[in-house]
Amino acid sequence: MRVFVTGSTGFIGSAVVRELINAGHQVMGLARSDAGAQSLAAAGAQVHLGSLEDLDSLRSAAAGSDGVIHCAFIHDFNNYGPAAEADQRAIETLGSALAGSDRPLVVTSGSLVAQARGAFVTEGDAADSNFPRKSEQATLAMAALGGRGMVLRLPPSVHGYGDHGFVPRLIAIAREKGVSAYVRDGLNRWPAVHRLDAAHLYRLALEKGVAGARYHAIADEGVPTKEIAEVIGRSLNVPVVSKSGEEAADHFGWMAMFFAMDGPASSAKTREELGWRPVQPGLIADLDQGHYFETEKIAVAD
Repeated sequence: MRVFVTGSTGFIGSAVVRELINAGHQVMGLARSDAGAQSLAAAGAQVHLGSLEDLDSLRSAAAGSDGVIHCAFIHDFNNYGPAAEADQRAIETLGSALAGSDRPLVVTSGSLVAQARGAFVTEGDAADSNFPRKSEQATLAMAALGGRGMVLRLPPSVHGYGDHGFVPRLIAIAREKGVSAYVRDGLNRWPAVHRLDAAHLYRLALEKGVAGARYHAIADEGVPTKEIAEVIGRSLNVPVVSKSGEEAADHFGWMAMFFAMDGPASSAKTREELGWRPVQPGLIADLDQGHYFETEKIAVAD
């Protein structure tokens, strides 16, 4: 297949590109810069210059593809509303270019947006309608009109070498504050997945996924946040402490809300339907390998 990938130079998207190429697919990646274009070319992908705001560019790339994987998102928490709106417009544009065909559109979402009806968030749980990001609603609307749109939910921690998401931020805060903290009893849980396992699921969804489906890239169903803090404390040789809900806002800043969430999630249906089997290290095992702390030192020095 000729696959158009947005977010193709990012932490997750670059792994998706390699996964697709290794499986024999032709990949065209969206790049916003010369550096991004160079990295795509080096990986063996074709380059499509543009951005999420350039809807005509997205439309033409999708129209010339056999399928699309949408990984891109503008991660600006200070302007989350506009970022969510740009994402929705991009999905609607990609979906319109694929409408009326069996060409797949795999759209990225997150497990934390879902409203759990049971002990775990499952693939059957719908997204919270009050959440500003409407990725799932836009995708499922496309599927309802006859397109092959589907949602792939990522957990809050997609980990692996080169991660620059939530966990590296927690490490940076622990370095800055001199303690590694968790909120209250630290029993609230974060699901997680290694980025290579996630990339494999994107390919399976592209190849075998069905219209209107939600798939979960969940390897660790729920890692207690206290365990995450303990690994960070041990690796940095700093005390591990509890913070009250009030103290957490001052200690973690914008991260406080996310690190206090309890969001265990299941991928049982995804594994059954697509045959997905995560094989990479879990989050705690990955942190124990030490590369997170080497990478974080380099990032701070730069």
